[in-house]
Amino acid sequence: MPIRVMTVYGTRPEAIKCAPVVKALAESPDFAGITVVTGQHREMLDQVNELFGIVPDHDLDVMSHGQSLSGIFARVLAGLDPVLEAERPDAVIVQGDTTTSTAAAVAAFYRQIPVVHLEAGLRSGDLDSPFPEEGNRKLTSQIASLHLAPTTTSRDNLLAEGVPAERIVVTGNTVIDALLETVAKRVPFADPALAEAVDVGRRLLVVTTHRRENWGGAMEGVGRAIARIAREHPDLLVVLPAHRNPVVREAVLPALDGVANVVVTEPLPYGEFSRLMAEAHLILSDSGGVQEEAPSLGTPVLVMRDTTERPEAVVAGTVRLVGTDEERIVDEVTRLLRDPAAHAAMAAGVNPYGDGTAARRSLVALRGLRSGRPGSGPDAGARP
Repeated sequence: MPIRVMTVYGTRPEAIKCAPVVKALAESPDFAGITVVTGQHREMLDQVNELFGIVPDHDLDVMSHGQSLSGIFARVLAGLDPVLEAERPDAVIVQGDTTTSTAAAVAAFYRQIPVVHLEAGLRSGDLDSPFPEEGNRKLTSQIASLHLAPTTTSRDNLLAEGVPAERIVVTGNTVIDALLETVAKRVPFADPALAEAVDVGRRLLVVTTHRRENWGGAMEGVGRAIARIAREHPDLLVVLPAHRNPVVREAVLPALDGVANVVVTEPLPYGEFSRLMAEAHLILSDSGGVQEEAPSLGTPVLVMRDTTERPEAVVAGTVRLVGTDEERIVDEVTRLLRDPAAHAAMAAGVNPYGDGTAARRSLVALRGLRSGRPGSGPDAGARP
């Protein structure tokens, strides 16, 4: 009998990182995959599923306007429980550190179903940064039966917390699987300004910002920094796919009003955003996923955070933490725009997050569920 594995996700980053595993489960005779989405990110989630050809078996559709983190958690917990009862999976995969992932893990735990944590072991060491992600991933680690760690650093974090070594498998990060597949498609840009800029080879600075810990004055400073950079470098095109949260938009966008070489778009579909990262000269972001993806594309990343749960890229030199101070952001971006050697040094760094075969390694580890020993399948210890 095939192993019944349920994968639960709700946000765009989760969907991207789960897609390679969902597809691998569907292609393997050893598994019967069940896909559940919560709808925590509705439109962006659906775009990713469509891009990868995934049709969920269940859609909890939990999101409502202005809903709190507690509200999302409660609705995922309540909505998933009857699905678990009906499907009776042998294991439940959750990804990363969202409210969806932690609530789904708790729902499975309450029914004594083994929890498999994809992208396990990331730690910033600060419960308030990123918030609520650091708390979410630590909570999930406490109840997971199998920890699929993207790097040896993540594995070591788990070992230091007392997780048994036989329950940890280093797989690489599935985001690289998804990224390489998507970039190869060279999805065209719907926005004419982006299409023209890429066609003529204009230098692009891509900016993304949304972190809760940066809301307010820090994010307003980010907006001012972007405007200053754009004005000081008129040859540059600054592209800001604006997060839909009104708190983010109200903080960042006023400073950019009327700046000619700043293009503000709606959040781009994953196919377009992947290509945008590949075409960018430089990325300024507070995103976790961008820190993992851009190094595979040779694009330097300046991270608007003071801490990161992804230190591997910082050590590799492909990513640099710059915080949210307006002056420092301007200085660090300007240096990479004006110093080709500094830019080249970051662009040439080796991506520490894997080689695009993390989904395959994840399935090898999952085969251990058949024997009741998660992570103990043949070649489960394969390293990226």
